[in-house]
Amino acid sequence: MHKQEVTIYDVAREAKVSMATVSRVVNGNNNVRKETRDRVMEVINRLHYQPNAVAQGLASKRTTTVGLIVPDLTNLYFAELSKGIDDIATLYKYNIILSSTENKLLREDQVIQGLLNKQVDGVIYMGDRLSDEAAAAFERTNTPVVLAGTIDSREQFASVNIDYQKSDKEAFNLLLENGCGEIALILADAEASINKENRIRAYQEFVEEHNLTKHIYQDIYSYQDGYDLYGKLEEDGIEGALVTRNLSAVGIMNAALDDGKKIPDDLELITSNATAISEVVRPSLTNIKQPLYDIGAVAMRMLTKLMANEELEEKHMVLPYELVEKGSTTK
Repeated sequence: MHKQEVTIYDVAREAKVSMATVSRVVNGNNNVRKETRDRVMEVINRLHYQPNAVAQGLASKRTTTVGLIVPDLTNLYFAELSKGIDDIATLYKYNIILSSTENKLLREDQVIQGLLNKQVDGVIYMGDRLSDEAAAAFERTNTPVVLAGTIDSREQFASVNIDYQKSDKEAFNLLLENGCGEIALILADAEASINKENRIRAYQEFVEEHNLTKHIYQDIYSYQDGYDLYGKLEEDGIEGALVTRNLSAVGIMNAALDDGKKIPDDLELITSNATAISEVVRPSLTNIKQPLYDIGAVAMRMLTKLMANEELEEKHMVLPYELVEKGSTTK
């Protein structure tokens, strides 16, 4: 026979108080006399009562849950961001509900509505772009939202990022200094704010400043996309490239090696973030090392403040980065 679960009613009856009083004790409400609080706590400990998080939320208007929205569960970039988020959430005793949009707008709407229906206390959003529909949904419910590694051109939500324009220009300049004449920018979603308003702008300013030919390739998401793109890069005489997806960079590199080319002698590659993939391939990939753990951790700390109705000292945090030269560029 299964042991019957202890309920708030059991605690109230044993402590000879109302269920409302038990709820106030559980939720840390100070409007309870010390003698009563001690008696309720003694019963809670003796009966091993475990308050239900959702039930607590009904009483305190808090659920101690945070929604975490990612576009792709298999992308190591977002996995490393999530680690920092999870550690700070645990520190502040928040539970995380993880949801993936699978890079689809329809799915994004379903995910957001699902989280809001669960009455999460706040949301951390990660992705290449924040749609108008998503922004409107968050605004309607007054749910605190922080963007981690995501640019919102409206600047209506708190965010944590690096300076993408500055970091990309540094990467382009390294390729130029290494003797690359035809330099490309290889993107996934060209319409995403992080690309359209930062990386593409930085690239256009760079090629205009140095009177170079513009080479932008888009919709390159996967390893196979990168592998298949190599022939076009070879045809266009590309000598160096900044690639926004690590797996795509590996695909380009392997296609070049299969074609008998040498990396970095014949083609130099830089990726816009550092994950385990950039380290395990040979040659290892020169990368813009973003503080992914810190971006996630800072985003979660900002969210705890917003959920507590505290003022943020800075709404849009910009963290430092490092351009790390590895085997895919000439040292």
